Amino acid sequence: MKNPAFQDLSREQLLDLIEMYCKEWSATDGLWFQSVERKWGMDEAIDSDIEMWKTFTVLEAKRIKDFLGLPDGCGLPGLEKALMLRTNAVINETTIHYEGDHLIYRTEDCRVQTARSRKNMEWHPCHDVGLEEYTGFGRTIDPRIKCRCISCYPQITDKTCACAWEYWIEEEDK
Repeated sequence: MKNPAFQDLSREQLLDLIEMYCKEWSATDGLWFQSVERKWGMDEAIDSDIEMWKTFTVLEAKRIKDFLGLPDGCGLPGLEKALMLRTNAVINETTIHYEGDHLIYRTEDCRVQTARSRKNMEWHPCHDVGLEEYTGFGRTIDPRIKCRCISCYPQITDKTCACAWEYWIEEEDK
């Protein structure tokens, strides 16, 4: 580690610091988005956000995959481990469960939507952004992984969560 200040921190302090950094990252992302939204409108902000997530989600997935030492073809068990280490999973309430051979990833409570509600702003219409983000993340962990949106604003089909995504393995035809 290049910064010796981290060496003397306790485990609890390091965990708190990780959470603080994730909150700061989310705030930076949100402030950036809101500045584009104010200047050019929601459609341009969404288009820019999708472009950002095309790159960021791949970088994040590759780094987590390397950190965990996940092999190529690690499937849904590898994806499950990786999803829980995402920046957003640190600061949002998330759950994972299986329905048969499909993994369901849910954000039960979302910091972004909570913050926008607190500021009396319309919810972030994150369906299209989320589709790029969650699909790209899964595909980077294992190229066989497919993803579909179950529920995400404004296409809400499940009011018990902020968003929900379904993953499965699609084997090549033999």
